Amino acid sequence: MSKEIATFGAGCFWGVEAAFRSVPGVTDVASGYAGGNTENPTYKEVCTDTTGHAEVVEVEFDAARVSFDQLLEVLWNTHDPTTPNRQGPDMGSQYRSAVFFHTPEQQAAAEASVKRLTVSGRFANPVVTEITPAPRFYRAEEYHQRYFEKHGYH
Repeated sequence: MSKEIATFGAGCFWGVEAAFRSVPGVTDVASGYAGGNTENPTYKEVCTDTTGHAEVVEVEFDAARVSFDQLLEVLWNTHDPTTPNRQGPDMGSQYRSAVFFHTPEQQAAAEASVKRLTVSGRFANPVVTEITPAPRFYRAEEYHQRYFEKHGYH
């Protein structure tokens, strides 16, 4: 197994986590926070939109079974990457679209994928997904992990 980590922001992490869990080759997914300036943030703090953190998922995957490019396709199919700081009814920088890359290869793949999306015309508006180095990941409170499995999809 060739274990790698990917970190994505795409709005509320509950649905994003569920989407990535269903991908063959993904070995684990955790909901959490990244990209801000508050250490050990809580959900309540992140929801104030003052910590700088985004709700994210940290995806552990077997690169021999699923590629980073395939995970990017899941990301694009999971949210609208053209709406800054908003996904559906959720508003604030904590819901921003983000790829936090762990390697130069992930950075190059994310940038190339955004270029392909832009040229394709798939979205009417420009893609605003931030592509930045992976910061420290803070795992969200346990009640956020596998949320839809525990509570069903609402």
